[in-house]
Amino acid sequence: MSDDTYQDRQNLEFFQWPELAKAFQQLAELVMVSPNNLPKQLRGEIFTMASIAGGCQHCQAHGAYTLNLLGVDPERIRDIWTFEHSQAFSEAEKAALRLARDGASVPSMVEPMHFAALRKNYSDRQIVEMLAVISLAGWFNRWNNAIATVTDQESVDWAQDNLKAVGWTLGKHAGKAHEQRRKHPRSGDKDGIEY
Repeated sequence: MSDDTYQDRQNLEFFQWPELAKAFQQLAELVMVSPNNLPKQLRGEIFTMASIAGGCQHCQAHGAYTLNLLGVDPERIRDIWTFEHSQAFSEAEKAALRLARDGASVPSMVEPMHFAALRKNYSDRQIVEMLAVISLAGWFNRWNNAIATVTDQESVDWAQDNLKAVGWTLGKHAGKAHEQRRKHPRSGDKDGIEY
């Protein structure tokens, strides 16, 4: 008989391995926070799209809420789920979101047409930054979905108020109070970046 509940999953977060946490924090800051050629908002939208494709509700909530903290309108954030039909995104942004969706789903789905569309509006350096965001999201999506990280209440509250219309649910990322982070990482619960 198997136990179908998670036990003390907060003990499985990568912060339990301090050297890994430090190295990964530096990578995450380089990719998501440091001044780069790609605007922070687009990086956040790519991260959120990659998390939608990756199926991690925890990372979807964190990505979307981070965009909210950057001042992005909630309607535009919701439109990431249906970006192909949204007028909120330019053709250039849609090309970036297609790369995120397809690259995060099955990387072999990315084809020459993706890069041809991207190169109409972005430099090769910017495309490399997009690939870095997608890859970073893949790490977060896999880790957080594998252990069913309990999403902080701040992100849950925002997502439940703003993302229900696109079908977002907390799913397996609900948990016991002692497993839950107090705040969204950008709100200062812990040093560094967590998604």
